[in-house]
Amino acid sequence: MTHQLQIRLLTWDVKDTLLRLRRPVGEQYASSARAHGLKVEAPVLEQAFGQVIRAQNHSFPNYGLSQGLTCRQWWQDVVLQTFHLAGARDAQAVAPIADQLYKDFSRPCTWQVLEGAEDTLRGCRKRGLRLAVVSNFDERLEGILMGLGLREHFDFVLTSGATGWCKPDPRIFQEALRLAHVEPAVAAHIGDSYHNDYKGARAVGMHSFLVVGPGPLDPAVKDSVPQEHILPSLPHLLPALDRLENSSTGL
Repeated sequence: MTHQLQIRLLTWDVKDTLLRLRRPVGEQYASSARAHGLKVEAPVLEQAFGQVIRAQNHSFPNYGLSQGLTCRQWWQDVVLQTFHLAGARDAQAVAPIADQLYKDFSRPCTWQVLEGAEDTLRGCRKRGLRLAVVSNFDERLEGILMGLGLREHFDFVLTSGATGWCKPDPRIFQEALRLAHVEPAVAAHIGDSYHNDYKGARAVGMHSFLVVGPGPLDPAVKDSVPQEHILPSLPHLLPALDRLENSSTGL
């Protein structure tokens, strides 16, 4: 006898899945610099930030927590290095900018909820699904979600900053399953990263959906992800869940 699959838990990535920054990082950095009397062009800062964040994540993964750093120190160092690379090499002048930016990115008003996110979360709740966050974010996430009115949708919030595990580390997904008391076969994860979200969740036996947005999809990703697992936008999730639960193969 065949039993129909029934998903019980949905775990969610946050940045660029449910939320995004209202302004690009370069613009935010340039604006804060101007307020402190320092002029650096936003595109230059944007390019510098991209280089610095990649190097920082490589040298000090997960906010350097295992190497004795705090999230605030990690981010302040990113800002200092970004301005230095952009040509502003006076660390004393940049230090108050770094401090202000850390506070600014903690504020809900710096972020915006993506179209369809709230309706989709409410629809999932209406179906009786349990929802949780699994995010490579720092200690500020709870406050941001509360300020934007999204925290109430989630049973719990797991961040890499709190757990010490970054997606795609299986332990952060397994911790979510443990807290929800569900098996991976009845859980699904939603996120925008093929490596961290889609593959990370599937590696522990969960179902997974990849949020891709309107842009062109990387050919390698397109070849690796079944069409029914791709979400062009969040309102596509509930129909995709219906198809998943009605299919006999699921994974």
